[in-house]
Amino acid sequence: MRNFFKENRKAIYGGIVATVFTGLGIFLLGQLSGYEAKELIESSHSGLNMLCNTITLASATILTLLLTLLGISTGTESKLKSEHYYQVLDIAKLDTILIVSAIVMFQLFNIQITEADNVPLNWYSSIYWISLFCTSVLSGMMITVVLMLYTTITAIIHIVGLNNDHKLITR
Repeated sequence: MRNFFKENRKAIYGGIVATVFTGLGIFLLGQLSGYEAKELIESSHSGLNMLCNTITLASATILTLLLTLLGISTGTESKLKSEHYYQVLDIAKLDTILIVSAIVMFQLFNIQITEADNVPLNWYSSIYWISLFCTSVLSGMMITVVLMLYTTITAIIHIVGLNNDHKLITR
């Protein structure tokens, strides 16, 4: 992924800050017993499912909107550099990874682990921490995608809508 981190560092930093911020709950809650973790898993189950569903829906919508963005990009009078299309490609790749991750997490969250009799009580705290970590990463990835999309859209607005000179226009 050519220069992905360098070109998207602001969006990546935003996603990392969001991941750290949402993951702070891990450290604020402290040590949990297996029973407490089991109760927290049961109470947070619907919220985790809703988060995964929302991220999946938002990511799928972003992918379809990228097609519209490509239509606008190719229909403009200005000749855009290939860098613009690489930006769109980067967003599409990360967004696809996000969709797949959210669907996998949704499937894992729907395993009725708290109903199982043969799961040792001390496992619940690990399962709870892992689910918090995974949802924090999913949230951070979603914010990264949105920030990358924002950067690309503002460039198109400057080029197409405002007819400004921009670094993405070939001269």
